[in-house]
Amino acid sequence: MASAIEIGRNGEQAAVGLLKQHGYRIHFCNWRHKQLEVDIIAQDGPVLVFVEVKSRTGYAYGMPYEFVDALKQARLVRAANHYIALHHYGGEIRFDVVSILYTDKQGNYQARLIKDAFWPD
Repeated sequence: MASAIEIGRNGEQAAVGLLKQHGYRIHFCNWRHKQLEVDIIAQDGPVLVFVEVKSRTGYAYGMPYEFVDALKQARLVRAANHYIALHHYGGEIRFDVVSILYTDKQGNYQARLIKDAFWPD
């Protein structure tokens, strides 16, 4: 079985492929500012999208997207605010989630794109 790091890396690669299929232009993968990170920053038409990717090998404890809790959302919003300030961005933004559920040991998976997954308070 793959390690958690490998599962996460593979999930992010799968998410990039899914986003490209939906017409997104990828700007950054694993963008960091100090201790904050955004898995994927992409463009969907005129909208700048901050994407959280969650990968799991089973759903016994819930679906992958259910692990994007309030704390993770707050960290993603803080990271997005830093990105926006650093790049002087003034347009529309959105927060999406890509949920990757591995279905077998061969690496097959189900991917789900959730647009407008949450909004900051």
